[in-house]
Amino acid sequence: MLILRARSNGFEFRKWYQTHIEPEWKDFETAVAVLDLGHRYYALIFSHVFARKFWKEGEQLTFLVPATSYTRNDGNGNVITVTRKAFTRRSLKADVWRYHLREMATHEEPLRYIRRFLLTKEEMQRVNKTAR
Repeated sequence: MLILRARSNGFEFRKWYQTHIEPEWKDFETAVAVLDLGHRYYALIFSHVFARKFWKEGEQLTFLVPATSYTRNDGNGNVITVTRKAFTRRSLKADVWRYHLREMATHEEPLRYIRRFLLTKEEMQRVNKTAR
């Protein structure tokens, strides 16, 4: 899904694969399987060429902000727990790919970070129903 999204934004997967992973190209499925071996997909998701197309420059981007809970002090000094529901967010920045690449690099689980940007229709409907 990641590759297909980037390809829809102009990412030339075959060219990238042959330049950075293996010069021999069999087919798309084989290339994806090779990336999966030994976690070679990190080379793809942290590639600037890929990131520029995945988080398309200058385009509005919709992504899911996950539900979260945290504690803080209220005005009286009492510790309270704040729980926030998941919600969709939209952003529009010319260099948004740089921001997300940095965030993904510092995230504990980079694949979970990038997964937030792959919204299915079912996920959008579920989030919209819980927001009501």
